[in-house]
Amino acid sequence: MPPKDKKHSCLSVSLDIVSNLPGDIIDAILVRLPLRDVVRTSILSKKWRYKWCKLPELALDLITMESRTDIVDHLLTLHSGPITKFTLYFIPYMIPGSTIDNLIYFLSRNGIQHLVLRLPWGSEPYKLPSSFFTCLQLRHLALQMCSIELPPPAFKGFDKLISLELSGVTIFSKLLECLICNCSLLEQLVLEISEISSVIEIKAPMLKSFDFRGRQWDIAKFFGSFSVVKHLQLKIGSLKSFAAGAGVVPKRLPFDLTSVKFLYLSGIYLDEVDVVLCALCLIRSIPDLQYMEIEVFDCGEDSPALECLEVEGFSGVTFSRLREVNLQGDLAIEPGIQLIKLLLAKSPVLVRMLIKPSIHYDNRSQLDEFLYRTDEMVNVVREFRRASPIAVFDYDIEYDPDCYMY
Repeated sequence: MPPKDKKHSCLSVSLDIVSNLPGDIIDAILVRLPLRDVVRTSILSKKWRYKWCKLPELALDLITMESRTDIVDHLLTLHSGPITKFTLYFIPYMIPGSTIDNLIYFLSRNGIQHLVLRLPWGSEPYKLPSSFFTCLQLRHLALQMCSIELPPPAFKGFDKLISLELSGVTIFSKLLECLICNCSLLEQLVLEISEISSVIEIKAPMLKSFDFRGRQWDIAKFFGSFSVVKHLQLKIGSLKSFAAGAGVVPKRLPFDLTSVKFLYLSGIYLDEVDVVLCALCLIRSIPDLQYMEIEVFDCGEDSPALECLEVEGFSGVTFSRLREVNLQGDLAIEPGIQLIKLLLAKSPVLVRMLIKPSIHYDNRSQLDEFLYRTDEMVNVVREFRRASPIAVFDYDIEYDPDCYMY
């Protein structure tokens, strides 16, 4: 047989093998492809023509596809059966808002359970249509740069929702509070909303993971209902607004966050006393903390917060269950070193502390200075007293894959 015929024969056999796979395996392959490529499989053969039309999971990226609204038209016209998961990335001005409205209406009538709608940051928020509030089978919802306005009077909440992510979403405080309150099964909540007009109370009795970036002015009221949260993450600016609203920052909350085991704090400026005090207030109020990750930003050597971080100011305080600490940022300065000293001295069961210094340099001289300061920090920290006899101190520099152990 000529080589050319052999090649053709192999391709035919390969195509037949794929075509004859069980339907669930073919579906598993197709749901991992972009929707444009999924639709293109319809030209392979008669057997493939309508396979995509019954897929329960679809992803559509109208940013990289430019204005291919015909894909949406194909979906609305040809798809049959339930759609349990749908992901959409789009820019409103590239396709008519009415097209997206029709798509959401279509999803609401087809049993949508996992919905992701993302617009680029900085774009005009997309106003969700009233049909959005009829997606009552939703279990997972993620919205970015959308606008949520008053729901119809008959709307009683998404009572099946397990996870909710709102990033850059425009919504009134009371509506947000009501929306969360009516999600009685909610376990995961991500809020990245810079402007909230008033203090909100998070009432979610099943909430286990909370990731927050925004402005809230009453720290005690905000955390008061966190009865089962295990993972707590506060991003840049959150602690600053808590500190501003508190007036005089207390040493600890009027209650303990007894369920929290994992704490993530990002964007901490160690030269802002109130922010540092607010972070320490939270840490003191989490008696069962096991893992902590803190990202600090650059600050001067003579930080006014140094006194707050002195070990002597923590007499009677012990981080009795803290096993792992991950510190990132510019730590090779006095405030950062003092923070390391405090955590090592007050964590009797600590297993590992990982330091990931930030690197900012434009030339070899700046890099050499950074490496020198980091080595000096390591030498100092190595001599600190450690409450835990098994604690290991590591540091990792991103451009060097090796992790040096001391």
